[in-house]
Amino acid sequence: MSESDEYAIDAARFTDALREQRVARTPGGLYHLNQILMAYNSNRIEGSVLTEDQTRFIYETRTIFASGDEAVPVDDIVETVNSFELLDEMIDRLDAPITAQTMKDYHAILKRGTADARRSWFSVGDFKRMANEVGGKSTVAPEHVSIAIDELLAHTPTDMSFDDITDFHYRFESIHPFQDGNGRVGRILMFQQCLQHGIMPFIVLDDRKAFYYRGLTEYAKEPGFLRDTFRSLQDRYHARFAKFIEVL
Repeated sequence: MSESDEYAIDAARFTDALREQRVARTPGGLYHLNQILMAYNSNRIEGSVLTEDQTRFIYETRTIFASGDEAVPVDDIVETVNSFELLDEMIDRLDAPITAQTMKDYHAILKRGTADARRSWFSVGDFKRMANEVGGKSTVAPEHVSIAIDELLAHTPTDMSFDDITDFHYRFESIHPFQDGNGRVGRILMFQQCLQHGIMPFIVLDDRKAFYYRGLTEYAKEPGFLRDTFRSLQDRYHARFAKFIEVL
């Protein structure tokens, strides 16, 4: 890590705890709770109707219970299960650099088995084929995405700070390299970068979605808003997981 960080961590021990608890299937620990919170919040931000309790049941029992009269789209369930596998894949790659292929592999895991995967124009595990917008703004054209991602990676510092990670996320989301799933891939990449650079990770929570989107929208003019939003999320993550982290 290039500078002192308020929440600097022993990333190797944090990573070891995630890996060990994954193998042991430790209930109610760091790995277990991160699986549920990451899958629930990241998918909820993108429109999933699943509740946190439903997400927990899918993870813990591979079942789902009804909630009132609201129908649950099959893709919400599929993408939740895929999100659990995505976090596992990220943990497996913590010792490897992030590349364009990393991003594609994460997208393939997230979107496989969904309705999108059966659409001829939708590229699962590859960059988009059709132009798209985010928040009413144009993104990088499909024919320029590979170059834009290569440039993003080429200009990424070897030793990333918290601000570098925030900036990477903004630029990744501005490129919007995939037809769908950009936010979820981008947020798992942030989690990975934090661990790789000795910074406590955090989860973008659904109840802070408006601040998160505003931070992305205004980043070019005022990057501090997104940074402050992420710092507040890091505060909440620390408050929730300090009891696990401090004993590592």
